[in-house]
Amino acid sequence: MAEETTEERNNARLAIMELANMISVPMSLNAIVRLNVPDAIWQGGANTPLSAAEIVALLPSGSDPENLQRILRMLTSYRVFSEHIIFADNDGDNLKVVERRYSLTEIGKTLVTDAEGLSYAPYVLQHHQDELMKAWPILHEAVVDSSSEPFVKANGEPAYAYYGRKPEMNELMQKAMSGVSVPFMKAILDGYDGFEGVERLVDVGGSAGDCLRMILHKHPSVRDAINFDLPEVVAKAPSIPGVKHVGGDMFKFIPAGDAIFMKWVLTTWTDEECIVIMKNCYEALPEGGKMIACEPVLPNQSDDSHRTRALLEGDIFVMTVYRAKGKHRTEEEFRQLGLSTGFLHFRAFYIDHFYTVLEFQK
Repeated sequence: MAEETTEERNNARLAIMELANMISVPMSLNAIVRLNVPDAIWQGGANTPLSAAEIVALLPSGSDPENLQRILRMLTSYRVFSEHIIFADNDGDNLKVVERRYSLTEIGKTLVTDAEGLSYAPYVLQHHQDELMKAWPILHEAVVDSSSEPFVKANGEPAYAYYGRKPEMNELMQKAMSGVSVPFMKAILDGYDGFEGVERLVDVGGSAGDCLRMILHKHPSVRDAINFDLPEVVAKAPSIPGVKHVGGDMFKFIPAGDAIFMKWVLTTWTDEECIVIMKNCYEALPEGGKMIACEPVLPNQSDDSHRTRALLEGDIFVMTVYRAKGKHRTEEEFRQLGLSTGFLHFRAFYIDHFYTVLEFQK
C-alpha cells in the first residue's frame, strides 16, 4: 500500500475541518432567508449585483453590513450567490478589494418568492425550527436506542403530533411542502402518463388538495377525485371543484379508486407500517388498478454527487425527526415491499431530479 503523502494528509485535515464547521452552512442559509436577502437582491427579476451595504438598506434598520458580507461570502463558496469584486487601480501585484457585490445564482433563485407566493425558503426554515434543532445533538441515540427517534426524546412526543398542537409549525410545514411539491408535480405531469384513463383517483395524505388540483387540470378524465387525509387536516382544506375531501386514518382504511396517489408518505414509516398502508391500498384498488407513490429512492452505491448527498441527508433527517426506523429506500427495497403486499407489477420512473415515481399495479 502506497504511503500517504503530506499533501494527502493536509487535504484530509482540511476536509475534516470543513465537515466539523459544516453547521455554518445551513445556519447561514437560514439567516439569509430570515433576512429576506434573496428577494431583496432579486428585485422583480433584476438580480443586479448589490453590495452588503446596499442589501442592508433594504432590510430592517440597524442591520450590520459587515456581518452580512461574511455570510454572503461563505454562501458564495457553496454557489448560492455570485461574487463580483471591484479592485482598486494598482500597478503592483497586491490587488486591493474596494467592494464586493452579490447576485443570485440558480441555487439562490430557488429562495426567491415567485408569483404564486412559493419558494424553497420555507423548506429551509422548516428544517431549522427550535424543536427540530434540539433533536440533532442526540442523533447518536437513534443508533443506541432505535425504539424512538431523537425528536421524541428531545420534545416528548412524535413530530406529527407536535405539529398538530403548534399551528405555526404546521403552517410552515405546509408552505414548505407547497414550495417543493409544485415544481415536482409540474415535472411529473410533463413526464409521466400514468394518470391517463383514470376516472376515480384518491390522493392519500393530500393535505390541502394542491396536487389533485394540478392533476385534474392536466387530466380532465378524472371525474371523481378524493383528497384523503387526517380529519383535522381536511377540515381546513379549501373547496376545489371536482375534489371531495375525506378524513380518515390510512392505517385503518383507504377509499376505493381506480388509482391511488401518494407523495412523500412511505419514507417516514417503518417497513411494517408501510406494509399496512400498502395492503390497505391494494384492497382499495380493482384488478389492474395501481398505486402511484412518489418517494426519494436511494442509489445502490454511495458517491459524492449532489443528488446522492441530498438523498442520504434526507434519510438522516427522517431518522432524526420523523421515525427512527422510517427511511429512504432503494428501488429494490420498494419492489420487495410491493411484492409482500400483493402487487405483482412494479415500475420506477426517474423523472424528477430528486423524487422518483413508483408504480405498483394490482
